[in-house]
Amino acid sequence: MPADSKTPIAFPKTANLQASASEVDDVTRALPHALGPEKSLLSSMLQNPQEYVAVAIEEKLTAEHFYQPAHLTLFGFLLELFEAGQPIELVSLVQKLLDRGLLDRVGGPSALTDLYTYAPSAGHFRNHLQLVKDKFILRSIIQQSNEAIAQAYDAPDEVAGLLDTVEARILAIREGSETIKAQTLKQTVAEVLDQFQALIHHEKGATGISTGFEELDRMSGGLKAGEMFVIAARPSMGKTSFMMNIAEHICIDQQKPSMIFSCEMSAFQLVQRLVYSRAKFDAGQVLRGYKADKGALLRMKRATEEIATSKMFIDDTAGITINELRAKARRKKRDEDIQFIAIDYLQLMRSRTKQAENSREREVAEISSGIKGLAKELGIPIVILAQLNRGPEARTGKNPGLPRMSDLRESGSIEQDADLVGLLYRSAYYADTEEEKKEEEGKAELVLAKNRNGQTGHVPLTFVAPLMRFESGPPAREDEIGN
Repeated sequence: MPADSKTPIAFPKTANLQASASEVDDVTRALPHALGPEKSLLSSMLQNPQEYVAVAIEEKLTAEHFYQPAHLTLFGFLLELFEAGQPIELVSLVQKLLDRGLLDRVGGPSALTDLYTYAPSAGHFRNHLQLVKDKFILRSIIQQSNEAIAQAYDAPDEVAGLLDTVEARILAIREGSETIKAQTLKQTVAEVLDQFQALIHHEKGATGISTGFEELDRMSGGLKAGEMFVIAARPSMGKTSFMMNIAEHICIDQQKPSMIFSCEMSAFQLVQRLVYSRAKFDAGQVLRGYKADKGALLRMKRATEEIATSKMFIDDTAGITINELRAKARRKKRDEDIQFIAIDYLQLMRSRTKQAENSREREVAEISSGIKGLAKELGIPIVILAQLNRGPEARTGKNPGLPRMSDLRESGSIEQDADLVGLLYRSAYYADTEEEKKEEEGKAELVLAKNRNGQTGHVPLTFVAPLMRFESGPPAREDEIGN
């Protein structure tokens, strides 16, 4: 009898890894697995652990790749013994498993003997390893698909967020990110020791990516993987210029693929600024009728060539949502291995979740935590610009207009999520007279108000207005010029 066309299809309500595509026939299909290759791998590792356990580690094989619970337990134990430098042979292995109460979980002595005598061809080890990993990928796809189906039924209004979550999970399967991130404590301690040795030998860039500003690098240790650096200022302080100066140094000078998300300026405007700034050419001179000399033309040619051959990717989608940004960043990380992201700026981004619809504070919190989460997920630093409220405008005294971290608009979540917060300030902007403006001209500083892993303080800078460019250190005095 044909099914009623109005009767909905009954998808599983929860993630059920044994669920079948043909449940209507009450036939349960086993999840994809390869028991023969699993036995082959374990047999090779038991017979020659120094060779084949090492290969398994190199290929990032984990216990979770094994379908058979007994195989999963045994492989995990072999890894533990191997990393501890203990011998792996049948008699002592049986005793150690017995002492730990694991012997029955791996099938008893007979199962171990069976694995020892399985005698696979050593030449097929890597092929069998790939078969085991492929079956694990198929099981992961089924698991994530079942969870996505359940969530699609349970949260039909959160379409954008669900799509972002599903995409992230599928990409994680493709890239094997769960395996890569499963670091042992021993590996992490080794990384810390390597960093310490680099520091005591005064190696540049020992901890993070250089920003191009020496004092900022000294105080922050550079831009580190997984960190979110918020640069905030009032309008017209030069936030975008400062961000692009950092991006230029990372992408062009250090040749690290980078991505810029610009919610305010077009890609053309950003590149135009970048070309003139790198060539040290005042674009205003052209408008005033200035004819470029040969030196200026050569600088322009060199700048355009360097920028054109760099791996700087610019996305100028206006009002981009946090979900769109994350999706684009993930793809670019996968395809181009980007090492740095810059975003201009936070308050122009949007979140489309239901909770964010009626609360701007909630929306900013979702964007801020989303950016921090993305930095950790991709393992790269992210610089994001933010606007300050009008608090500095009412501030008088010795340093009129000097910003504070509390001036951040919708600041609670931003302060909490950020690893570094820098407040950009130019005193000339708040000067009352032309004489004062002239005296303060070029003076700038970045107030490093938060630094989760280092010191805070003031970073002196020079702002070269005609070039829209910041440089390290305070402006040179007239008596120092030419010396």
